[in-house]
Amino acid sequence: MESDLVYAVLRALQHHGVRFKVVGGVALNLLGLPRATQDLDLFVDPSPDNVASLRGALHAVFDDPSIDEISAADLAGDYPAIQYVPPTGLFHIDLLARLGEAFDFASIEVEDRQVEEMRIPVATPRMLLRMKRDTVRPQDRADADRLRRHFAIEDE
Repeated sequence: MESDLVYAVLRALQHHGVRFKVVGGVALNLLGLPRATQDLDLFVDPSPDNVASLRGALHAVFDDPSIDEISAADLAGDYPAIQYVPPTGLFHIDLLARLGEAFDFASIEVEDRQVEEMRIPVATPRMLLRMKRDTVRPQDRADADRLRRHFAIEDE
């Protein structure tokens, strides 16, 4: 994945005041557990003002009119996930407001991580473990095992 592009997106999100939390593979990398990934997973506050800020941030990085299709109604609806694929097609951004009944924006515990000149809200190791340990995806189970070992986390 293009780390420069990920950092450009994170900078734009911060500059536009977007309320977001980094989860997934990028979060693992920011916590010091390197893993290849082709996407940036973000939990976002689905409020209309925040989604408007999100669109502004994405427009600052990508020249793509389809960004205007991202709506607060979709993120607050029955299927609260949007996959945005930039025109370059090199990676995609998964925008999440909720994962079933288990996780929503408010419930994601974060810690700030210093990335270049930014302080980025990244899911805590324990939070990522909760999100990954019971899924059926082999990669998530492997990530959960690495989180347990690296951060000496006991299962709850």
